[in-house]
Amino acid sequence: MSEVTVLLEAARQGDAQAAEQLLPLVYEELRRLAAAKMALETPGQTLQPTALVHEAWLRLTGDENRRWNDRTHFFAAAAEAMRRILVENARRKRAQRHGGGQQRVQLDDVSLATPSDDQLLAVDEALEKFAANNKQTAELVKLRYFVGLTLEEAAQVQGISATTAKRRWAYARAWLFQEIRAQRS
Repeated sequence: MSEVTVLLEAARQGDAQAAEQLLPLVYEELRRLAAAKMALETPGQTLQPTALVHEAWLRLTGDENRRWNDRTHFFAAAAEAMRRILVENARRKRAQRHGGGQQRVQLDDVSLATPSDDQLLAVDEALEKFAANNKQTAELVKLRYFVGLTLEEAAQVQGISATTAKRRWAYARAWLFQEIRAQRS
């Protein structure tokens, strides 16, 4: 059993000191995951990886009744918190009072591979539909797409084999592609 799992169990039992010891153990990993995700965001992003981690941590620990079963459950909750923060940020930027989707673009920073806010929202909407029938596979997508884990890392977090993760990832990508294409029609 990992030290994170032990501390999560102790915190669940009411040990306040265990909760304080948990942050230093998971902070660097959460920061690395947030940095990987933020590297894929559109240029001119005002949200920084550190801020994303802090906001996710506040959401994860803000509810005293929230409990995690193990390390996998904790990182899945962290992935979900980061996803929601990024989606909320995209929605906020798309709001009319924030320019209605207009973006400042500096030609030196243009990258063709970064998803737009509209793409991010389309993926989120399709993923919500997908999760209704494929909850575990949807969690895999969240870990890969929104947190930036590799397939092997996501498989480890979910406690499945890399082969199973690859199969689920291929299925999810095909399903989401079809769903997003149907949304745009």
